[in-house]
Amino acid sequence: MNPDGISRRPVDDSDRPFLFALYANTRDAELAQVPWTAEQKLAFVGMQFDAQTASYRESYPQGLHEIISAGKVPAGRIYWSRQPDNLHVLDITVAPDRRNAGIGTHVLGEILEEAGLTGKSVTIYVEDFNPSCRLFERLGFQVASRDGFLLLLQRLP
Repeated sequence: MNPDGISRRPVDDSDRPFLFALYANTRDAELAQVPWTAEQKLAFVGMQFDAQTASYRESYPQGLHEIISAGKVPAGRIYWSRQPDNLHVLDITVAPDRRNAGIGTHVLGEILEEAGLTGKSVTIYVEDFNPSCRLFERLGFQVASRDGFLLLLQRLP
């Protein structure tokens, strides 16, 4: 735990309801555009959540999936991996009611600190319309490559 009360711990099975709700929230705006029933939307989000989780595990078997807490209350999640040449953030999501409170900045700062100590860069993929791009820019990330609207951001050591 740090002075701000922000901590990370490994995800366990009891975190699934929180993680699902957090993921579902990231899809709300997109799903508002489709004429599906609430049940159809829930089923779709469930399949997408399971597919994302499986994909991360398969692509990054040594990846770290952690709950971010503020105090003792879950406030978000981060999935990241220590690679030979870099630290790669697959996903960081802070709950909507906890955003803009410095939680994401703090957690990313810890990862950037580790990267600095090990001489590694930090990378993350993000859509160019994602509001978090401003945060990454403030933290010194730069566009390393672009594929349509998908950016690979990188912070060099």
